[in-house]
Amino acid sequence: MPLHPPPLRILGTGTHLGVEEAEAALVEHYPRLVRLAYLTLPPALGRHRRVLAAHTVVQRAMYGRAHRTPAPGRVPAPRSAARAADGRQTPAYALVRLRVVRSALAYGRRPRWWPERAPAPAALRPSLPVVRGLRLFPRAGGMDEFTLDRTLAEVPSPVRAALGLSLLEKLSGDSTLALLAEAGVRDPAGAVRAATRIADGDHERVGKMLRSDEFDPCTVQTRPGDLLRRRHRMRAGATALVLLAVAGGLALSGDRGTDGAEPVPALLRTVPGGALDPAKLLRTPPDQWADTSRVDFTAWPPRGGRTDDRALLERALGTWAGRPADATVTTTPGTSTVPPAEPPRLLFAGDLDGETVVLFHDGGVRAVRYAEPRAGQGAPALDFARVDDADVTTAAALAVGRSGSATRFLLAPWVAESATRDLLRPGTPARALPVDQDGVTAAVPRPGAGAGCVSWPAVQLRSSDRIVEKHAFLITDLGELAPVHLTHTPLPAAGVPPRQPREATGPDGLAGWAHTACSLLGLRGSGVRAVNDWHFARQPLPGTRSTADWVCTRADTWRGPGRVLVQFVPSASSPSARADVVSERRNTALCSRFGQHVAAGTLWKSPAGGWYALAAGSRAVRRIEISGSVRGRSDGPTLAVRAQRETGFRVSAVLPGGSTISSVG
Repeated sequence: MPLHPPPLRILGTGTHLGVEEAEAALVEHYPRLVRLAYLTLPPALGRHRRVLAAHTVVQRAMYGRAHRTPAPGRVPAPRSAARAADGRQTPAYALVRLRVVRSALAYGRRPRWWPERAPAPAALRPSLPVVRGLRLFPRAGGMDEFTLDRTLAEVPSPVRAALGLSLLEKLSGDSTLALLAEAGVRDPAGAVRAATRIADGDHERVGKMLRSDEFDPCTVQTRPGDLLRRRHRMRAGATALVLLAVAGGLALSGDRGTDGAEPVPALLRTVPGGALDPAKLLRTPPDQWADTSRVDFTAWPPRGGRTDDRALLERALGTWAGRPADATVTTTPGTSTVPPAEPPRLLFAGDLDGETVVLFHDGGVRAVRYAEPRAGQGAPALDFARVDDADVTTAAALAVGRSGSATRFLLAPWVAESATRDLLRPGTPARALPVDQDGVTAAVPRPGAGAGCVSWPAVQLRSSDRIVEKHAFLITDLGELAPVHLTHTPLPAAGVPPRQPREATGPDGLAGWAHTACSLLGLRGSGVRAVNDWHFARQPLPGTRSTADWVCTRADTWRGPGRVLVQFVPSASSPSARADVVSERRNTALCSRFGQHVAAGTLWKSPAGGWYALAAGSRAVRRIEISGSVRGRSDGPTLAVRAQRETGFRVSAVLPGGSTISSVG
């Protein structure tokens, strides 16, 4: 569909770059320019607005302040990076590309006086065309592209621009740095270094992913969007009028009703499309999970003793849509609470521990829990959680009921065995966890429910061999509707490729989590999807015969951003001695597939009473240095230097090729 930006002063003619030259360059290279703009724009815009903004930025590149055309043969390689990917001198394309990058960066740039966490003022962003009734978004790629997209969402716009210029435009490091500087980036060198870390030496693979459909705003899919919002608004307006009329009629007649539930059917009748009609709820056949390649919440059949209770389902859907004032509502970060746009999937409806509970799965994005007291006294409760892109492990259970300091889970139909274990006692065998005919477990104690951290209950599940995924894995409750999947990455071995995260049910994984499980307390209520313990270094401790492990604990959230804790685990007599958290960083790709290089440092007191500054890096580190009040250097991944108590120091590490990284936090 054509975009019509407002008319602006065009580029000059004569000795200046004319609009015809700019238009020719834009038309010839339009897809690559739009892809570059889409990559640079902030992911917070959403894919629909990001697609529109990318096309707007490129089409506006012909407009604005005039630029003089460089003389033939005098187009400098660094400035404006005027050499195209095919090697031809194209000053028109270079200037159009500069405009595109500058405009795309403007979306994420704030004035110096603007608050740190506030979005950029709308007045500073180019206006977008209005598309009514449709939502546009690129075609989905594979899991690698999805992971890369999440990683890029955690870095600033200049880093994404640098990655696109180097891998899509094939510019050299100097040319990329010069173009970013000309586009107004305050620290272009830092952006180029960060982009290099994301590529992690595998430029061909990452470049191929950036050229995939996941990042192509010229090949888009459409879905209804604004039209549904307008229907919701009309629906809400009609609902308000109906409820006002009903309330007025009851007030005039003096009839207050008997149970207060009559407004719910009235509400359902005002919603077209059947989104809140119990008869139209999606119900998966009982055995479909064993005959599908999509093993997630869409494969869950409805379970529980009240799946055919229309009155209960009406109340649950009506409460979801109407949100009574006395209802208790909890959400994980980044989860929408709007009513469903289409009939959701029914997962469970039944009585449980003094409550009546209904679980829904809405369009592949959310899990919703409705609960009401069985005695009829008290307000209902709604819990919302994101569960998009769940899999055989992250869709293995939902917290269906909580009472006191315990949780009961509804298990996926593909779970063949269930047990509980205490992560702080790795040598204690797992104990069988009873499950009833509906897939609901017995009560499992909640971690950290008492004072301190004296135990950490986890649930160990094993999937059925009917889905060819027969393996055991661990989940734990962090107080939200969806439990958290726990994995670990063992210490790297010399001469073998880097190890990938694996299930934490073996001796090494359990021994590692015994030291770090208590750090999970700080993750409760933050929408965590999975947590991995990566043992990235082992260091001999000076003056002793023992060693210490360095662990990077990475928590990935459902909405994308990750959080890492670097923990120091010295040898201890107790198998569950708590690790020391030495640094932390939020919204980072570190310790993930796209952040495999890490370094950290801490002060350590030896048994003899001496203090040392310790530093360690991951397996690719070739040299590590300590600077500040104490200095030292080692041609290897670990370093120990005598120091004083409370000494301040900085850690830096050198990677193959000469690039450097600083310590986490």
